[in-house]
Amino acid sequence: MSTVRLTVGQAIVRFLARQWSERDGVEQRLFAGCFGIFGHGNVAGVGQALLEYPDDLRYYQARNEQAMVHAAVGYARMRDRLSTFACTTSIGPGATNMVTGAALATINRIPVLLLPGDVFATRAANPVLQELEDPRSYDVSVNDCFKPVSRFWDRINRPEQLPSALLAAMRVLTDPAETGAVTLALPQDVQAEAYDWPGELFDKRVWHVARPVPEPAALTRAAELLRNAERPLIVAGGGVIYSGAADELRAFAEVTGIPVGETQAGKGSLPWDHPAAVGAIGATGTTAANALARDADVVLGIGTRYSDFTTSSRSAFAHPGVRFVNLNVAAFDAVKHAGESLVADARTGLAALREALAGWSVPEPYRAEARRLSTEWNATVQRAFHQGHGPLPSQTEILGAVNEEAGPRDVVVCAAGSLPGDLHRLWRPSDPKGYHVEYGYSCMGYEIAGGLGVKMADPSREVFVLVGDGSYLMMSQELVTAVQEGVKLVVVLVQNHGFASIGNLSESVGAQRFGTRYRYRDPETGGLDGGVLPVDLAANAASLGADVLRAATAEEFRTALRKAITSTRTTVVHVETDPLAPAPGSDAWWDVPVAEVSELATTRESRARYEAAKHAQRHYL
Repeated sequence: MSTVRLTVGQAIVRFLARQWSERDGVEQRLFAGCFGIFGHGNVAGVGQALLEYPDDLRYYQARNEQAMVHAAVGYARMRDRLSTFACTTSIGPGATNMVTGAALATINRIPVLLLPGDVFATRAANPVLQELEDPRSYDVSVNDCFKPVSRFWDRINRPEQLPSALLAAMRVLTDPAETGAVTLALPQDVQAEAYDWPGELFDKRVWHVARPVPEPAALTRAAELLRNAERPLIVAGGGVIYSGAADELRAFAEVTGIPVGETQAGKGSLPWDHPAAVGAIGATGTTAANALARDADVVLGIGTRYSDFTTSSRSAFAHPGVRFVNLNVAAFDAVKHAGESLVADARTGLAALREALAGWSVPEPYRAEARRLSTEWNATVQRAFHQGHGPLPSQTEILGAVNEEAGPRDVVVCAAGSLPGDLHRLWRPSDPKGYHVEYGYSCMGYEIAGGLGVKMADPSREVFVLVGDGSYLMMSQELVTAVQEGVKLVVVLVQNHGFASIGNLSESVGAQRFGTRYRYRDPETGGLDGGVLPVDLAANAASLGADVLRAATAEEFRTALRKAITSTRTTVVHVETDPLAPAPGSDAWWDVPVAEVSELATTRESRARYEAAKHAQRHYL
């Protein structure tokens, strides 16, 4: 057996370069490259290897460790989880900065490989710089923080441990039901240690991503439940898009007539103007989808994990006898709400269900009702897009301008604040990949970094990053990376001087928008209710290398947006909006507890409304 003498860092780079994924006969590299920020914990190991083997794994310089994980997630999601990035950091703060990104990846079921440096395995120099000294054990480091937010975690204390750990990591990254963040903690001395590796470790290895088919008995039970339904409703989740099941969903909806509501991750599963499309569902949903949800007797969930926003905190599906059929590749999600479990790939499962339901469809009056509700909602959207609010434009007018100027294959990227709710309700996608809102973790700061990954995954699409001033201030550094790599983004920076979304929520729970506005501290009141802060985020974006356009009105914004689209450089369009401008509601509820006792009248009033709303909450058993 031939051997190859390499360091652990070199072996990792050589191995990752030879991993491929395959689905439906199409192969692609599992790793498109490696994001990295170097320090003493990885510069002589993985860093040296990336320098020595640039043709094996391309290195991309990042500015923030959390942000580079977000970029990897954006890339992997755009590639239907079939390709991703590795991310390497030093020990200490470089490593722990990635923990938030790891949580985001795992919550959203997106594969990303994390390679944080670690303290000396030999303990020869302990305690080293940035080492956490735990008096209970010398085998604990800050990298143990990754355990609860990783789908697989291992520490490579000896070179001999590396092959099995790498293979286990690839297994998890390529498993649609198990995927998420994978962390391999790499002690800095071990990274630089040489070993004689078996040559076959570096042979090309193809990881076949299966399409599980439903178990026949489960399929029969699910089909029977749907055949007996009078008002069924589909909830399309992210699994529809990741499995490439959009065409199969369209065929299924057209044959059966079942209307389709969409989660944040599933938005775009059907084109917005399809006759069966009733739009977003849940707390940030449309009045059309939520009206149908209230009376649905059978809910067919496809690739959804039923988050509290999707179910309106378990109040959306109000039919007293409502039943669930859950088509999901993950058994964990398929059994939720005591549903009829159909464990399968979304595309193969839908095809099997369509065959099992041959000859059956919902009554024509139900189809007509769904079309009527959808038509009424689309008229509401049109009014919101062109409401003529002034003197500052409304946020919905800004979204309308972006939506109408974007091409059918272009992508909108967002994550946190009031924008995701408005986008979920109002955005009109034409392509399954046209809507990219991270709402599993709703992480402030994801937007620009995630947009970078999206654009790297498919440079042929225009990518519109929508980010509020709150999220921009959390994390905007990857503008520099976009400029450095020549990756063109259109960043719409919405300035409303604070946390508009939480301001609205604060008001709804009787907390009077406390701590949600960016203001000077008033010396007389002692509160943060003085004048507006003189923060110029447009100037900040220009200092990071982006081109910047400023707009003061909806008309000026549309003109600036068109200019940004024609540019070849990353361009930030800055616009100030009115945070109090009205936006269409969803007629749905979200469970945010209100203080049970208070001397504030606003809080007592909110508590009374909260207790009334709680009566609609159900266990779905």
